[in-house]
Amino acid sequence: MFGPPGHAYVYRSYGIHWCLNLVCGGEGVAEAVLIRALEPTVGLDEQRRRRGTEDVRALCSGPGKLCQALGITREHDGLPLDEPPFLLGERDDAPEIVTGPRIGITHATELSWRYMERGSPYLSR
Repeated sequence: MFGPPGHAYVYRSYGIHWCLNLVCGGEGVAEAVLIRALEPTVGLDEQRRRRGTEDVRALCSGPGKLCQALGITREHDGLPLDEPPFLLGERDDAPEIVTGPRIGITHATELSWRYMERGSPYLSR
């Protein structure tokens, strides 16, 4: 989280699940965005094998599920997001983004710091 922007910050949550963050701040500044969910589009067979489910909506619908489906571990911590094994690119369209209350925390739950694509079936809870 204190690394250079555009890199992955991967950590274990509760000693169980890996979580992926995109580092946003400059060196020494703790700024990152937790990736809670995504729409899986590539490598679905491998993701289904890793997660043990056929339901595409259940593959990456939570930060731990996402990392399990994509095979993200501590080995990915600090890697640049615009180089393999990551592929972070610019979108061709602009989805409608909405905000909501943060989840999975006990402090500052009133802050609308949860950003998501309106109506996405791939969101966690």
